[in-house]
Amino acid sequence: MNTVNDSERALGRSPEQLTLRERTRLAGQWIALEIYTPDALPFRRIEAIGDSIGSCVRMLKTRGLDPARFEFSLLQPPF
Repeated sequence: MNTVNDSERALGRSPEQLTLRERTRLAGQWIALEIYTPDALPFRRIEAIGDSIGSCVRMLKTRGLDPARFEFSLLQPPF
């Protein structure tokens, strides 16, 4: 399995649901999670993943999502 397959499988899942192997392989990748607002209590799902925030923004736009509604964080290794 490679990072591309792991990235595709991570979409739509919570970072906490990633296996140790997936988390290790994806460490250093940026993820986009929808921002909590009083009007919306989003599920904490990975909606985009990439090597940079810019690549996450492009992925969100490709999926028809507004990047302004997302926060970006660097996925850390499990240990």
